[in-house]
Amino acid sequence: MSELIDNRAHRLRSLKQIIKHLHAGGSPEQVREQLRQMVKEVDYSEIVAMEQELMAEGMPVEEIQSMCDLHSEVTRDVLVKLPERVFPPGHPVDTFRRENEAVRVVVARMRETMAKLQTLEDEADAGALVLIWRQALNELMDLDKHYQRKEHAFFPRLERHGITGPPKVMWGKDDEVRGLLKELGQALEAQGATAGEWKLVAATVGAAALAAVEEMIYKEEAIFLPLCQDTFTEEDWAEIWLASPRYGWCLVEPRDGYRPPESVVREGLKVPVSEGIEMPTGTLSLEQLIGIFSTLPVDLTFVDADDRVAFFSEGPDRIFARSRAVLGRKVQHCHPPRSVAVVDRILSDFREGRHDVAEFWINFRGRFVHIRYFAVRDGGGRYLGTLEVTQDLTRLRSLEGERRLLQYDEAPVGEAA
Repeated sequence: MSELIDNRAHRLRSLKQIIKHLHAGGSPEQVREQLRQMVKEVDYSEIVAMEQELMAEGMPVEEIQSMCDLHSEVTRDVLVKLPERVFPPGHPVDTFRRENEAVRVVVARMRETMAKLQTLEDEADAGALVLIWRQALNELMDLDKHYQRKEHAFFPRLERHGITGPPKVMWGKDDEVRGLLKELGQALEAQGATAGEWKLVAATVGAAALAAVEEMIYKEEAIFLPLCQDTFTEEDWAEIWLASPRYGWCLVEPRDGYRPPESVVREGLKVPVSEGIEMPTGTLSLEQLIGIFSTLPVDLTFVDADDRVAFFSEGPDRIFARSRAVLGRKVQHCHPPRSVAVVDRILSDFREGRHDVAEFWINFRGRFVHIRYFAVRDGGGRYLGTLEVTQDLTRLRSLEGERRLLQYDEAPVGEAA
């Protein structure tokens, strides 16, 4: 055992020495060869420990962050790939992996589109390809939810276990990815660009953004997730599972299967099970509240003060489909580009107090649909968010006269309609 410990300590010292050489200006090729000769192989925990020790010795987080991709590049050949552990469907690790797989699919579609742009000879074909490119980028912006969940649900628990350095570095890298995707989005908003200009965008910011996304997936799956799996307790995973819905899901929904201990669920909800939720006009149990939202003859969607989808009701005849994947997503990303300006104006008018209600009605698949947006404010007038209320008024518009006697329109429960 002591020999194994000594070997690990030796590898860690060698790894730090070689990485410091990289920071001092050594070429990645030279450093990679040194690693092959001196270290042979390392596991994820030694890379984590190396970065922790460098920071403890006074190396700024910003320096490690700036060199993080080079660390990954030179250690990739010697990093031992551990067998992937199996987790039940819906476990935070299962959801995390499935999100990364979905992101890979979108990235592949974007790369294919960018490659086609590079071979274009006919300017007229550029518009259709750019539209596909924009749509794929809109999907990829869901990564913000993946990163937010990682930063706010996973990182604090690593810090509870004394692991502070790697989360700081990874958070900085998350922000770099966000910045590159934002830059790409701004470039794709250009009007009247030529095919040559689109080719330049693809070769520069487009290529950089996708490379950064793929590099983060590698870091998450080769280092971050194994670290979490070896560190977190069942209670940690339960708390992450409970906290996750507020940040939402990236491209996919969690599968059914995993459930944390009931005691943790109840504690996490912060709802007195026996007493219910006390409000100014009465008290409802959580079960009753869910039942009411599921029964209302309107569809509700609440967007919080940060413009993120925080809640939607699930009635039996929802007009516009909703997926849990929209939770935590910027509401602007839930609308087609042509509608975003209207969405932004409503939210701005509500936030600034210029208006409190916006109303629309449309014909949708043979139904007359009424859509209203309400500014939600607290007792002091502070803006809390926007409530969307959607209702099918087709039947109500057709009513005439009066009905004063009891009459059911649907078949009795248990009988065919």
